[in-house]
Order: sequence, then structure tokens, then C-alpha cells
Amino acid sequence: MPARCRLLFKEALLVTGKTARGRIDASISREAPAGEAARLLAALRDLAPEFTARSKEIEEGRRVPSDIADKLRHLGLFRTMMPRSLGGLELNAAEVAPMIETMAAADSSIGWMTMIYITSAIFTTRAPRAVLERIFLQDPDAILAGSGAPAGQAEKINGSYRVSGRWPFVSGCQNAQWIGGHFVICKDGQPVMSEQGPQSRFFVLPADRWQIEDTWRASGLTGTGSHHVALENVEVPEQDVFDLFQGKSSVPGPLETAIFPFSASFHAAVAVGIAAGATAELAAVAGSGRRQLFAATDIKDSPIVQHEFGRLNAVLRAARALTQTQAEDQWRRALEGTLDNKADLAEGLQGSAWVHAACTEVVSGCYTLGGSSSIMNTSPLQRRLRDIHAARQHFFAQERLYGAAGKNALGFPPVDPISGQ
Repeated sequence: MPARCRLLFKEALLVTGKTARGRIDASISREAPAGEAARLLAALRDLAPEFTARSKEIEEGRRVPSDIADKLRHLGLFRTMMPRSLGGLELNAAEVAPMIETMAAADSSIGWMTMIYITSAIFTTRAPRAVLERIFLQDPDAILAGSGAPAGQAEKINGSYRVSGRWPFVSGCQNAQWIGGHFVICKDGQPVMSEQGPQSRFFVLPADRWQIEDTWRASGLTGTGSHHVALENVEVPEQDVFDLFQGKSSVPGPLETAIFPFSASFHAAVAVGIAAGATAELAAVAGSGRRQLFAATDIKDSPIVQHEFGRLNAVLRAARALTQTQAEDQWRRALEGTLDNKADLAEGLQGSAWVHAACTEVVSGCYTLGGSSSIMNTSPLQRRLRDIHAARQHFFAQERLYGAAGKNALGFPPVDPISGQ
């Protein structure tokens, strides 16, 4: 069966934390020491009940508490895919996806933050090597956050860029040691144009250089602290800025190829975790002996509930399988040096869109089966419903992106789904 056709039929070996295809020779795959991924995944599973018990605190505080972030960063979770030369664990994408799922199953906001911090670190591999060393050799567990929106403007003055702007949705900024931004290069107040459109660059600065504005009041993923951040006339040396979309990697190995496809799979892993959390919470409701008004049996003894819960679990398994298999395929192509930000990103976004739709179905179904108690603010199921819908609004979850993969399948020349080039 062709690899593309296996996606929906192959279930990931999530429980073991291993890839389902077996291992490639270590000298080729650049794997971490044997068992490191399994040990980290086991540690995360041990922490999961504690994190779930703190979901109300996270929701009400509108942020992941710093002690939780510190526990996870000192485990090395946020540097899982970074090269060992910078203090990273150099795990592969298929090993990392179940870790993100595990955290999202424990608490949606913790899972989202885990995904953001891991991908933010990956994105910095496009920064100059001196910038990477400034960040990671000083503290390999440094937390990075940032915004991809080109919400800043900068004029070039005496070898530096003078940057001002206000960036939205900077998830986890309150726990970050470094924050990144994206600015449009201007001259005399007007964007500098190229054949691809306005020229832009990314940069990273210590978190204490930024102003965090308390703006994150959202219906879902409330605990992610995705506030606005701002700068006013801050000078960034020209040699420190970089092109995230077209720039070359500063580190050797699999991250020399495209990196955006991994982000699509990691967003999908968050959705799978949110759905897995919802199924666990419905099972707990059913196990408590609850019976709906005028029902003849308890929830868990209802044939209708049993049938629908079985169907929803099948949908969840398919979403997990697609996410895991996609991460494996992306990593294999990265090892080969063929992963790209056109066809592979289009396929990754196609997979992420499908997974988010499937996981929304799972969470909505669990919410409905939970009965009238689901509507209460004290119910974890109503929080999961809000969280999955918030996650689905992200660019990496949009069903409108099916079109790029569809065009590729019909033989059109691949284009970058982000830039359209």
C-alpha cells in the first residue's frame, strides 16, 4: 500500500514513545542516546495528573504557572529537537509528537505552550550562529516565544534596524527568557519591496526588553497567556536579524531542510491531546455512576453512549495515527534532505486541518454525551470544547488550506502555502 494511503490506517505506537517504522542507523538518524525519549515521555506521564489537577488554576490565572514551565524546561522538553552542540536532546519529530499530546491531554494550555516553545526553538535555527550561541550556550533550557505576524516596522540606521511594533498572540510570553518578532523593512516610512512583496526579517531579544500588554482574554486556551508584546525604537544589529522563511539553517543535520512541516504536525498533536483529554474526562463522568434525568440506566450502561463513545474513540485513533505517521514521514524526508516548504508543508497542513476537524468532532461528541452537567463552568468538558475550537482558529489548522494539497494532487506546481510563492 502506498505511504500516502497508509496514513489513516496506521496507529502510532504512542504508548511506547517509539516510532512505528523502526529505527534507522544511528549514524544516519542522529538519534539521542537510547531510551532518552522513552524516559522523558514517562516523566511527562508521571507529571500529567498533577497538571490536570491544576487546570482550574491555569484557567483562572490565564497563564501556565512559572513552576510548571520550570519543571518542564529543566526536564529538557523544550529543547528536544535542538542539536546537541547547543545543549539539545536531538530527538526526532515522531518522538516529540507524543510528548506534546501527553501535555495537551493533561491540560490544553500546557500542551499548547509545549508546542509553542518547541517550535520557537526550532525556528531560531535560521538565526545567525552567534545568536543561537548567545541564547543556548548561556542556558540550553532557555524558553523562547514569539509572533510570526509582520506587525513591526524597522528603518535601517548605521548598521542596525530601529524596530517598533505591537505583536499579537505571543503565547507563553510571561515565562519566556527570549521573545522573537517579525518586522517589515521600511525606508522613509514605506515598505521596501522585492519581487515577492515587502521585505521582512525576524529577530530575537531578551524578554526584559519587551513590554507585555495584558490583552489575553479569550474563550478557549485561556491559560496560554497569549498577550500582545510591544517595542518602541529598539535597535537590533543588522547581523542579528534573519529570514525565517527563506533563510538557511545555522545548524547541521535534519533541521537544515524545511522546518514548517514539523509545526503542522505538532499543532495536530495538540488537537489529539485535547481530544484524548476529553475522552478521559467523559470516561470519568461515566465511571462516577452518573445517570441523566429520566434515563433508564447510568451513562456507562447506556447502549447508545457505548456505541457513540466507541465511534469517537475510533476517530481519535485515526487522528493520532495520521499525526504520528505524518511526523515520521517528515522526519524521514528531513534525514534524506528532501523535506520542503511547498509540497511537504501543504501535505502537513492538510493533515493538521483534518486532525483538527476530527478532534473537534470527538470533543463535541464527548461534551454531548456528558449531559447537562457539561454546560457548567466547573465541567472539564466545556473547557475542552472551548479549547479545541480556539486551537482550530490557528493558521496551521485551517480547512481552507486543503486547496494547496488538492492542487498538488491534481498536478499543479507546488507553492509555499504561507507565502503563495
